[in-house]
Amino acid sequence: MNQLTAADSETRSADLVAENVAQLKALFPEAFTEGKIDFDVLRDLLGDTIDDGEEKYGLNWHGKRRARRLALTPSTGTLRPCPEESVDWDTTQNLMIEGDNLEVLKLLQKSYAGKVKLIYIDPPYNTGNDFIYADDYRDGIKNYLRITGQVDADGQKLSSNTDASGRFHTDWLNMMYPRLKVASTLLRQDGCIFISIDDHESSRLRAVCDDIFGEENFLATIIWQKVFSPKNTAATFSEDHEYLIAYARRKDLWKPGLLERSEKNIARYQNPDSDSRGVWMSGAIQARNYYSKGQYEVTSPIGKVFSNPKGTYWRFSKEKFQEYDNDNRIWWGENGDGVPRIKRFLSEVRKGVVPQTLWKFEDVGHTQEAKEELIRFVQFENSENVLNSLKPSRLLQKILQIATLPDENELVLDFFAGSGTTGHAVITQNNQDSGNRRFVLVQIAEPLKIPEANAKSICDLAKSRLRAVGNRLDGEESSPAEGASNPDDDKDSTGNGAEDIGFRVFKLDSSNIRAWEPDPDDLEQSLLDHLDHIKADRTERDILYELLLKRGIDLCAPIETREIGGEKVNAVGDGALMACLAEEIAPNEVEELAGGIAAWRDEMDNTDDTTVVFRDSAFSDDVAKTNCTEILGQRGIRDVRSI
Repeated sequence: MNQLTAADSETRSADLVAENVAQLKALFPEAFTEGKIDFDVLRDLLGDTIDDGEEKYGLNWHGKRRARRLALTPSTGTLRPCPEESVDWDTTQNLMIEGDNLEVLKLLQKSYAGKVKLIYIDPPYNTGNDFIYADDYRDGIKNYLRITGQVDADGQKLSSNTDASGRFHTDWLNMMYPRLKVASTLLRQDGCIFISIDDHESSRLRAVCDDIFGEENFLATIIWQKVFSPKNTAATFSEDHEYLIAYARRKDLWKPGLLERSEKNIARYQNPDSDSRGVWMSGAIQARNYYSKGQYEVTSPIGKVFSNPKGTYWRFSKEKFQEYDNDNRIWWGENGDGVPRIKRFLSEVRKGVVPQTLWKFEDVGHTQEAKEELIRFVQFENSENVLNSLKPSRLLQKILQIATLPDENELVLDFFAGSGTTGHAVITQNNQDSGNRRFVLVQIAEPLKIPEANAKSICDLAKSRLRAVGNRLDGEESSPAEGASNPDDDKDSTGNGAEDIGFRVFKLDSSNIRAWEPDPDDLEQSLLDHLDHIKADRTERDILYELLLKRGIDLCAPIETREIGGEKVNAVGDGALMACLAEEIAPNEVEELAGGIAAWRDEMDNTDDTTVVFRDSAFSDDVAKTNCTEILGQRGIRDVRSI
């Protein structure tokens, strides 16, 4: 039986460095000598594609190498489930995660790598007042616990990055780079990322994204008109807009969704000649691009002759023109004497419009609307707690319409979740188009300026907002307090019978598995203390969800529970993982327990390999443990582990 300890790879997040080395070794095995890369051989194999010059084009700053290394350092933390703070825990497919987003992104690697269709983030703009995450390369979990006040108050805190700092831009880049680097591995090949930003760091953000996603995958810089009136108090210019910078994981695979035509757009289509094909609008058939067959004369129904104007050419040949005219697709004006134009029927054009790069506030909302929206869903006792940097949910809904499909169960990630606008938008958009998009929101427990009765941090605001949005769709006008049950437990847990209005709450913490930290002055006592590898304050549910993370299973995977041989057994994802985490398994229970687990696995008809996990300390001796392993092995389950 394989024994897992805190030093084993199973207790860590995905090791991106090891994965990169493995891929390189598969491509160039001859470049490895005694397990190490021989760069001279690799350079010969790659030939002229390597640039040995010291001066290279790109964005560099003090700390970039460390930021890259930070992105590749595995996390030893875990995510602890909080059903009491969740909504519809047993059925929802949405996640709300409280924790430092860099550590959380690393922990999500095994379960969600290559599965996210859309990432949207609204990071700190580095205006001088924003909080900047002070990352600790040595131990990100301890750093997070210090930041959120869960351990020694003398630890490192979140701090604002003022422009008086000697490394004003560098600090921001060192914060953003590793997060974007890790997040990029979560995107599907046909996925994309949208990032909100203003002029303070837009140019550097573009350069960082070129470095991480590749400049060939740049999609667009979208201008969002964020205010509905100019600021006459501005010293120079009234800043009326922000940006959305969009990149694809692979531009050749990414396709934008078409947007619904507005009533104004549809009204442009008319039918003045009562054409049986329906309403249409006319378009010019001249262009300045040279076309060898685009020079000829045409005659209108009343005999008026037209030729292509000087410097222009008809868009198609005379034969094609005549074909269109015969099919009543050429419009000569109401009197038959106008310059010919092509008729484009609404029934024949694409079922929507291509996204444009200028988004006006009347179409997607503005900052004042965003504040009013938050206040409508969250009852504030102190107005100072209303966040300043907010986005209207209509803005996020437009991104969802462009970057996701409603009926494909696509995953949307926001790791600077703030007050939960992205989750709000996903729930609302699903309600409007009967979609089944899922969201994963990540937000650090940044304290509010003044604690509210039911909200101490921005995370609490997000949870309160999501409850209120779900309750509004579910017919309730007010949200329950933190930890309260749903107002009507008899209702369908998905609201109106279609939308998922729930979310599972998880919180970042140190691993449930005790690390081996012996006391050199008392090794005997250290060994006795380490007989049980599980921390004393952790529950079976805590351990089970850490197993899901480390085995690469979706945190919303269905979990069934049965009592077998007098002990509780969990089966996750149709038997991909089966776990009995009882603190003690009596020798006389082993045969019935192992046989029952194998029989249950057979019932589920699982074609994948099944992993079975026990507590190492649950067995009275090695004989009982070996018997359990042998019985399971005889029934075809050979991956048996203990923690």
